[in-house]
Amino acid sequence: MTSFDSSPQLNVWRALLALAVVFVMLATTGWTAVRHHRGVASPLRTALTAWEHGRINGHALPAPDGSPTRLAHFFASLTPHQRNVLAVRYPLAVGNMNGAPVQLRYSANRTALGQARRVEYQRMHDDRLSSVGHADARQRMKRFALLAHPDRKILAFDPLGNGRVAEVFGDLDKAQRVSVVVPGVDTNVLTFQRTFRKYSAPVGMARSLYAAERTASPGTRTAVIAWADYTAPVGLGVDAATSMRADDGAVRLNAMLRGLPGSSPVALYCHSYGSVVCGVAAHRLPARVSDIAVAGSPGMRADNASGLGTHARVWATRDKDDWIQDVPNMEVGGLGHGADPVSTAFGARVVSAANAKGHTGYFVPGTESLSNFAEIGTGSYRSVRCAGANQDCREGFSGGAST
Repeated sequence: MTSFDSSPQLNVWRALLALAVVFVMLATTGWTAVRHHRGVASPLRTALTAWEHGRINGHALPAPDGSPTRLAHFFASLTPHQRNVLAVRYPLAVGNMNGAPVQLRYSANRTALGQARRVEYQRMHDDRLSSVGHADARQRMKRFALLAHPDRKILAFDPLGNGRVAEVFGDLDKAQRVSVVVPGVDTNVLTFQRTFRKYSAPVGMARSLYAAERTASPGTRTAVIAWADYTAPVGLGVDAATSMRADDGAVRLNAMLRGLPGSSPVALYCHSYGSVVCGVAAHRLPARVSDIAVAGSPGMRADNASGLGTHARVWATRDKDDWIQDVPNMEVGGLGHGADPVSTAFGARVVSAANAKGHTGYFVPGTESLSNFAEIGTGSYRSVRCAGANQDCREGFSGGAST
């Protein structure tokens, strides 16, 4: 739901839901099944398997999917040289390992991106591919080259299929407050960053939020993560109408959060289908997650904020011409995402999105949605602007900044 600005007709959406019912029924009766990348070896899985059989100084390496705390202790026990050896030897594994030092992950992912870029270069000259395949390889090669720039801080990267990636803005190790942007449908390695309509893409959203937070509270050290490290739905099909992608995304989101360094408060900013991911993840969020803010949400798979099962404050916003308001707020047989987060009955703190336009305008500079996100991200809750004349969104806060 990230890439759609104009309002689809309500009857079209209902038709899609009806078709989704048919496809789900067919899938569950064995007529059809969704299988992505069948027969294609996952570079990340291959890297993790190599890690599982690896050794350092004669000692076996810990399980790559072990707890972030255990992995952090393992890396802390190594010398800088030993850590670098592992990053060079297993770049894709280390680059995606929650609990590994973030600076080491950045370095490992630069290496992994360089390797992926060479693979795409070979695909560009593979005579077995069509012209479309060659063009895709060229696009991916260029994207990987941009992401591999020494100035960029890539926290996660997986080249398989449409690709997954996460990037950090700011100093994650020293941040007093951390924000995580969780985007919606049609998010992949090629749409991670855009030149045109840049604030509709994860990089543009995160950069804009990072700048707004520094303006809102210059003395607060912040870091923002553009987190597109889950397989998002493509278009308004079956995947977008169910929680199938959100279920996996929620697991990955919580794993990432538990692997973050330090203990600073974390705020989640969940756009469109990203709010479904955050809703599914909510009941297992680590205690350091203090706030969940959703924008342009189709629902969070809960009847109300308390039903999310989280201690985090829940904020919601929607601009007046966002087409998402035309999507039926229902959940029937796994289809649809439930109650409207900006409704009074849901119980979220509803904030203003004045000046935001369309479904993807919430992070555009000059909008009240962005300034509200920045106030939330820096803990300046009393400065948040509520929707309309409703001041309930600031209930329970006193003074200026709050932690």
